Amino acid sequence: MKIGILGGGQLGRMLIQEALKYDDEWFTLDPAPDAPCAKISDQTLGDFADYDAVLNFGQDKDVVSVEIEHVNVAALYELRNSGVKVIPSPEIIETIQQKILQKQFYLQNDIPSPDFQIIQSKSEVNFPLPFVQKANTGGYDGKGVQVIKTAAELENLWDVPSVLETLVDIDKELSVIIAINENGDTAHFPVTEMVADTQLNLLDFNICPAQINNSTQEQVEVIVQKFIDAAKSSGLFAIELFLDKNGKVWVNETAPRLHNSGHQSQEGNANSQFEQFYRVLKNLPLANTDSRGFSGMLNLVGEAGYSGKVVYDGLEEVLKLPQTYVHLYGKTETKPGRKMGHINVLADSREELLEKLAHVKSLVRVIS
Repeated sequence: MKIGILGGGQLGRMLIQEALKYDDEWFTLDPAPDAPCAKISDQTLGDFADYDAVLNFGQDKDVVSVEIEHVNVAALYELRNSGVKVIPSPEIIETIQQKILQKQFYLQNDIPSPDFQIIQSKSEVNFPLPFVQKANTGGYDGKGVQVIKTAAELENLWDVPSVLETLVDIDKELSVIIAINENGDTAHFPVTEMVADTQLNLLDFNICPAQINNSTQEQVEVIVQKFIDAAKSSGLFAIELFLDKNGKVWVNETAPRLHNSGHQSQEGNANSQFEQFYRVLKNLPLANTDSRGFSGMLNLVGEAGYSGKVVYDGLEEVLKLPQTYVHLYGKTETKPGRKMGHINVLADSREELLEKLAHVKSLVRVIS
C-alpha cells in the first residue's frame, strides 16, 4: 500500500521505522527539508495545514493519516470523497483539533471532563477561579495552555477563542492509548502514569503500569468504551486523564494519533503503539499489548540556554546500562524545550524503575 502521513516528525519516524519490516511505500508531507521522516520516507515539502498541499499529496495514496492533528481537515474530507481512505476520520480529527468542539464532544457523550466555559474573547470571562485557559486551536506540548489562579493573573488572559476549565486538584496524570480497526476490533494498552516537567509544561517521564486501584481502573475502562462508541472511527487515540484527590477520573484531552505517553511500549509491551497503529492503517488483526513488566520513558529535551547543533552529553554512559534503550529523533538542531529523543527503561519493580529513570536523567543532557 501507498501510505501517506501528514507531518514528518518523530512520531511518523518511529511508525515508519517499525513498519519497514513490512512491504509498503511510505510518504510524508512536511514543510521542513530536514524533518525526522525525511531520510526514511518519500517526503513532499509542503504545509500540512494548506488545503492544496494536503489534497495534492493525498490523492494518489491508498490511505492518509496524521502524526499531528493541526492539519487541513477540509482537504481530508475531499480526499475521502474521492475514494482515499482517511484514518482517523476527518470528523474526529476536526473535533479534537479544536478544544471547544472537543469539550462539547465530552459533554454530549457523558464523558467526564472538568466544568468549563467557552469564550470567544477575554471580555466574556465569567468563570470561578482558579481555572485553566486552553486556546481553541494550535496548542501542543504545553503550548496554548495556561493556569489562571488569582484575579491579578486575569490580566494574562489570551484574547482568543478558548475553553476555560476548572483547575483539577490532581493526584496523578494518566494516559491510555486505544486502537480501533475498521472491523470494529478494539484494544488498549495498560494505563500509564505521566510525570510532567512543571517548567516546560510537558511530559518529563512516564511509568507503566500506573499505580492505580480497581476503582480508578474501572473508571478508565468506562471512559475508553464511551470514547470508542462516540468516536465512530478507526484509528489510534491517546486519552490523557486526571485522577483527582477524591479518586475521580477526568478526561484532560485526547490526541487522534500516536503519543509521547506510549513510547515506553517500544520495549515495555509485547507490541508497541507504532506496531499497533500500522495494523490499524492496514486493517490487520490488532496486536497484543500486554506489559513485559515495569517500563518507563524519559524525554530528552533541549536544555535551557543551548541552541544550535545538538550534543547528547553523557549518552555514552547511558549506553552502558542494562535494559536501557535510546531513541533519537534525527533532529540536528536543539533549542530549549525541544523534544530531541527519549530513553526507555525496563525493570522488575516500580521502585527499581524509578531509580533507573532518575539515574538516567542525572547522566544525560541535551546541549549544543
